[in-house]
Amino acid sequence: MTATDRPSPAPLPPLLDVAALHALLEGADGTRPVQLLDVRWALDGSKGHGTYLAGHLPGAVYIDLDTELAAPARPEAGRHPLPEPEAFAITLRRAGIAEDSLVVAYDDSNGAPAGRLVWMLRALGHDAAVLSGGLAAWDGELETTDVRPRPGDVTARAWPASRIATADEVAAGGALVVDARAPERYRGEVEPIDPRAGHVPGAVNLPFAGNLDEDGRFLAPEELRRRFTAAGAREDRETIVYCGSGVTATHDLLALESAGFTRIRLFPGSWSQWSAEAARPVAVGPNP
Repeated sequence: MTATDRPSPAPLPPLLDVAALHALLEGADGTRPVQLLDVRWALDGSKGHGTYLAGHLPGAVYIDLDTELAAPARPEAGRHPLPEPEAFAITLRRAGIAEDSLVVAYDDSNGAPAGRLVWMLRALGHDAAVLSGGLAAWDGELETTDVRPRPGDVTARAWPASRIATADEVAAGGALVVDARAPERYRGEVEPIDPRAGHVPGAVNLPFAGNLDEDGRFLAPEELRRRFTAAGAREDRETIVYCGSGVTATHDLLALESAGFTRIRLFPGSWSQWSAEAARPVAVGPNP
């Protein structure tokens, strides 16, 4: 099965609280299997499979962001390019995902690693949601087994162009371009990873952390809508989001979707691609 454009919207909302997750798990009758995926990850490598084995939600399967949710880094595509469709399908089958599975992903930081996976699934029309608040929100027991489910039957689907923006499309203007990175990186005061400091000219800064409350849970949809509307998001205007490498940008994209916006796209190469292309202009300072 191949998707060439935006699939039908997934009925599962992009964000679930723990009460909704319990209801989903308790209501599972086998006709729509629920699969939990653990996507704990850190840029410095301090989190991974070992973190998962120390304790995870019952039945959750571990997914490695660097090797399973991204292709190898290259300057023209950024630090976390989207994987090839068949490679991603292999990952999902290994995790036990069936075509009719309901997927809930979580991490133990801020929802961005889980958000990367959930955005990828939803972009392909698959039912998936992030557990708001992550591991800290879970109020049940944890298990330490390395869960190896029966392989799923998901088939490869092409990444839909309607959900992805290229660097040239970002540069073309017309869309609201959102930079999801921390303010100091947007302003160009620091750049610990990528070739140049600053931001895409014209981009507004909406750090993904602003989507969360003091407990690390996503804000209510109406609060998220106010946040993005104040930055210029509109129903009749496309919004393109980028970050450093296409991971935390998905946090903003899921928040936008939760807030009711539909014309939203990811620039997967993000700043790691843009800043590596010497001909691309760079802006610095607090203004777009």
